[in-house]
Amino acid sequence: MALFIARTRLAAVLTAMALWRCALSITRYSIPEEMEVGSFVANLATDLGLDVRSLVERRAKLDVIHSKNYLDINKETGELIIRERIDRESVCMTKTTSCFLKMDVILENPVRIFNIELEIMDINDNAPVFRRKTMHLDISEATPPGERFSLTNAVDADVGANSIKTYYLSESQDFNIDIQTGSDGSKYVDLVLNAHLNREEQPIHRLILTAVDGGVPARSGTASIVINVLDINDNPPVFAQPVFAVNVSENSAAGTVVMTLKATDLDEGTNAELVYSYTLYTSEKTQEIFTLDPNTGEIRVKGVIDYEESPSFEMYVQAQDRGPNPLSGHCKVMVFVTDLNDNYPEVTIKSMKSMLTEDVPVGTLIAVVTVRDRDSGANGQVALALYQQQSLPFLLNKSSEDYFELIVSKPLDREVIGRYEITLMVTDKGSPPLAENETIALEILDINDNAPRFSQSVYTIHVVENNQPGALLTSLSAFDPDLNENGYLVYFIMEKEIANTSMSMLFSINPENGDLYALKTFDYERERDYLFHIEARDSGVPPLSSNVTVHIIILDQNDNTPLIVSPWRARGSMVEEVIPRSTEKGHLIAKVIAIDADSEQNARVTYQLLQISDASLFSLDQYNGEIRTTRMFSYRDPRQQRLVIVAKDNGNPALSATVTIKISTVEHAMAFSETTELPLEYDVFSDLNLYLVIGLGAVSFLLLITILVIIVLKCQKPKPKAIKIPPANRNSVISRNSVISQRSSTIADSTLISSDAYWYSLFLAETRKGKVVVRQPIIPKGAGYFVSSIPRSIGPSETTDSRASTLEEPRRELP
Repeated sequence: MALFIARTRLAAVLTAMALWRCALSITRYSIPEEMEVGSFVANLATDLGLDVRSLVERRAKLDVIHSKNYLDINKETGELIIRERIDRESVCMTKTTSCFLKMDVILENPVRIFNIELEIMDINDNAPVFRRKTMHLDISEATPPGERFSLTNAVDADVGANSIKTYYLSESQDFNIDIQTGSDGSKYVDLVLNAHLNREEQPIHRLILTAVDGGVPARSGTASIVINVLDINDNPPVFAQPVFAVNVSENSAAGTVVMTLKATDLDEGTNAELVYSYTLYTSEKTQEIFTLDPNTGEIRVKGVIDYEESPSFEMYVQAQDRGPNPLSGHCKVMVFVTDLNDNYPEVTIKSMKSMLTEDVPVGTLIAVVTVRDRDSGANGQVALALYQQQSLPFLLNKSSEDYFELIVSKPLDREVIGRYEITLMVTDKGSPPLAENETIALEILDINDNAPRFSQSVYTIHVVENNQPGALLTSLSAFDPDLNENGYLVYFIMEKEIANTSMSMLFSINPENGDLYALKTFDYERERDYLFHIEARDSGVPPLSSNVTVHIIILDQNDNTPLIVSPWRARGSMVEEVIPRSTEKGHLIAKVIAIDADSEQNARVTYQLLQISDASLFSLDQYNGEIRTTRMFSYRDPRQQRLVIVAKDNGNPALSATVTIKISTVEHAMAFSETTELPLEYDVFSDLNLYLVIGLGAVSFLLLITILVIIVLKCQKPKPKAIKIPPANRNSVISRNSVISQRSSTIADSTLISSDAYWYSLFLAETRKGKVVVRQPIIPKGAGYFVSSIPRSIGPSETTDSRASTLEEPRRELP
């Protein structure tokens, strides 16, 4: 057994060595890239010494190592063919001279492996490409020849002889290129300046750089070079001629243009910006008479030109640029004066007022004006007039020879025109006539002649109740066209009382800006609007004022919960109703009545059943609150039914109140042993009524003391004996009584509303013998009088005296 295993291992080793020896032999082929699909590469069967038929029998296959399968074996002919076009630059990403595809030919039965290397030879299929198609260079015209400028190189995906070989530059006298070779054989190019550049001759140079590879045929790529020549200050300003001659009339008006000098500079930018000025050779007198604009070179008349004083003037002008090293050019200007009617009329203003109040009367003197002309004859005769671009409220009156008075001819209004520029023009009668003018500035001073004006006569302001105290309601503003103190406004609230309350306790206004604030929280149910006046007063002397009406409208808010007044019950108690079980369908059991102190939709109350023992037995009208039976009672119905009714208003959000009604059924109508009258609790006195009673009591007390003093001092009669009041009559009010009503089928509604905005109440009762009576089961004997009063709230409250009450003795029996 051991011998068999040893022999087996030896056979495996020998087989592996044979395969390794076969694999060490490598077959190499070379092909160019980009061969067509199906092209012949080699005959593998012949080169490997294999029979063509064995390729199929031994299932020959091609295994490509680390690459895409670009080749295939034709097993019928034994040929190695192109399966997919080969791009050398895609197969070998690095720019190396040699590029190989390694693959194995594997045969089975027995297994044999043949190593094959396929060399991909480069062809010139890629043209040189510049990374930047256009290269921009800025070169100063002061750059010396020989200066070098680096350019962007071209790239070529091919290698060897097919890579970039050289560069060419388009024809240029000013530039050439210098090509250098790197250590890896790459070509680099620099642009070399051959000669001085002149921006004034050619500001921009455009060149074409061409890169050519070494392939056959050669391929090329181009890029544009745009050279912008930067200016230097190398050209001085130049005048059109060295000497200029010009004529000017004497007495030319100031500002008259004599001539405009123009120099040229071939540079650009600040190097071509020129400044004109007089040189030191120009006399001071000439500079006083003529002005030279430094920017435009315009010469204007500045002073008075008099032919009799000087018939000509000489000006030496230079034009200098603004370059870093400025250059200049010079010229001479000869000005010849033409003699004319050379004396202008003169106007003199005396006793002038520069300010007038707007209320001065018509005829007020403003100034005295005199005119004269040194010429004689017609040239010395002058006329004075107002130069009017618009209608002016002034007039010139001639008082004597060559004397005029400027006076007010119409009423003045500062709010229309606050300042006048009055131009007086004097003209002689020469040929041509000469004229002179003088301007008077007149300021109109303000007086307090305008009352403040509001933009509207009535301000209507809507305020939602329950506002925060101090809230801004609106801002009222008035306008006063006067100035300073006459136009400074102060705002006041004109005092007025509403319900014994001053307006200043309800509202506040900022005296400076008219902001109106609320000082209290408004209640729509107490007061629905306020009407008062606000006055705006200026600070003039005397002050003027105006007022405006302010109408504050309080808007309702759903802030009052519905109050259930019928059926009435003590606070927290349940309403009990007793009805016979024989009650017919549609019988009125009770009527729920709720009131809401709000208005409109907030006071619209609807009724709903919140809880009900048997929904098929009772119905509730959602609008009038009537509870009726929907069928007759049956023996299955329990004797007691419980209903919870909610009264809800139509506000947003809605508020509600509930009442619980316990309905008890009996076989027959109940007979009551006694009928008595119990008071409905309410609070008789409101705060206002309490104050009135206290005041009335104080007045009555003082009146009583006065009467007693008068009786004692004047009548001197003995005091009457005091009348004793029986104890039985001393207490006429019994307070704090509660009532629980049990009603029969006959129900009547009553509504009592007091003048107090908060005193509302409704209650159900029966009418018995013309008196208001509330049924009550047996009452303990010996009870005194009872007060049947109007309730002010749904809970227990205290009562005082018998105001708005009915006093009755208790009844012992019910009929």
